[in-house]
Amino acid sequence: MTNVHSPNIHSTSVLSARPKPWRSYIMSKSSPDGPGGAHERAPELADLLPILQRIAVALERLAPAKAEPSDLHAHPGYYWAGLEGRLIPVPAIDHVPLSALVGIEPQKAEMLANLRGFGAGATANHMLLWGARGTGKSSLTKAAHAAIHAETQGRIALVEVPRSDIETLPGLLERISGVDRRFLLFFDDLSFDDGDGGYKSMKAVLDGGIRGCPANVLLAVTSNRRHLLRREMIENERSSALHASEAVEEKVSLADRFGLSLGFHNAAQDDYLAMVIGHLGLLADAFEADELVREAENWARRRGSRSGRVAVQFARHVAARQMAAA
Repeated sequence: MTNVHSPNIHSTSVLSARPKPWRSYIMSKSSPDGPGGAHERAPELADLLPILQRIAVALERLAPAKAEPSDLHAHPGYYWAGLEGRLIPVPAIDHVPLSALVGIEPQKAEMLANLRGFGAGATANHMLLWGARGTGKSSLTKAAHAAIHAETQGRIALVEVPRSDIETLPGLLERISGVDRRFLLFFDDLSFDDGDGGYKSMKAVLDGGIRGCPANVLLAVTSNRRHLLRREMIENERSSALHASEAVEEKVSLADRFGLSLGFHNAAQDDYLAMVIGHLGLLADAFEADELVREAENWARRRGSRSGRVAVQFARHVAARQMAAA
């Protein structure tokens, strides 16, 4: 007697009997006898066209909008969004007046001269601004650009390049190399770790790549590290390399590619107090001379340095205190 419960009996028929919506659709469109008709044929393009059109519309809706190209003559600055491959306009750049930066007169003079030459069409030097934190490296870069931008009627645009997008530099250079305008690429607070891919990208742009750097592009980099590398990285190379001097020379060669290297250090007391008075403006009149010196010095001592940043923070503190007391 046949076992009607055997799983092997009619297994093919059961599987083939499961509903297949796509099969039913094709058969209903193609078979003259409708679903289950005796004659089947492959679907024609006209049969599938409505489905393909709906898929295309759905994909178009999911795709990000294509970025509109920016007018590279219209704004004083731009922000490079490397992953998106576009320059985001910055209509007003946040900067302090050049006159507010005291105690860094030599650095100020050299940077301005270099930018003036660049704006006039000369082949200028790429700039590395290194030194203690808060000493005016970034502030000088933005203030000097603002001054030259005004002098040259917008001849030079400032482009901020974030640390995370350094490896997209080739795309940025391709975008701006043919533009009839000069561009100062600004890399703020830059440093590299061992094995960092951005290190080689920057090195190739500065000097060494076959494409080089376009004539209308200049780099300005600020860093707390003179060689853009952690000290322990250099020491590790010196201790472990077969030829220590050659290994260290390779590691610091990036900094050597900047023709203009400007060092920044903590300010002397007189320079620091001049910064404080400059940022306080009329608020300084509320202090006796000895009182102002004492409070400004105490503020700097609590923060561990005398610098432009500390002077600005002290001025904000005084302004807020006087506003609260009014």
